[in-house]
Amino acid sequence: MPLLNVEIKARYTNSAFMRQYLLDNGADFKGTDNQTDTYFNVPNGRLKLRQGNIENNLIYYERENQAGPKSSSFDLVAVPDAEKLKEILSKSLGIKVIVQKKREIYFIGNVKFHIDEVPGLGNFAEIEASNKYADLPQEKLQQQCDFYLQELQVKDEDLISVSYSDMLMEKRN
Repeated sequence: MPLLNVEIKARYTNSAFMRQYLLDNGADFKGTDNQTDTYFNVPNGRLKLRQGNIENNLIYYERENQAGPKSSSFDLVAVPDAEKLKEILSKSLGIKVIVQKKREIYFIGNVKFHIDEVPGLGNFAEIEASNKYADLPQEKLQQQCDFYLQELQVKDEDLISVSYSDMLMEKRN
């Protein structure tokens, strides 16, 4: 069964403020993950293989591009042999784009926070309220995202409607 996320992505240059806020509010710091997301050519949604020192998953998701909190449904499976899977998916589907990033990962309850540095794009913050960790309706996930947008002082003009992959593809065109 697909899981539900309500998430935001924003340009964010005040990483020190966000780190301190999260730690002051009991966030669980999972570590810094150097991630490579390989997106594959698929007819529907998005399929990416995430390879990192913390997270290694094959992720399929569907999400509208819009600024501010947006809902997505996703399926995720842990991948023990990411290199072999990448080889097979590359041969069969072709690579659409590769995104590399340095990501700090924090949790407060069911809400996941990322502080990202993406070479060629800049610094970002992400907030993901998910029902993966708690059985919550979409409305509650939306409320959580809205709350943390205010708390972390994310400005409306900094909200991003597209993924890093879209931004990188746009940049190379």
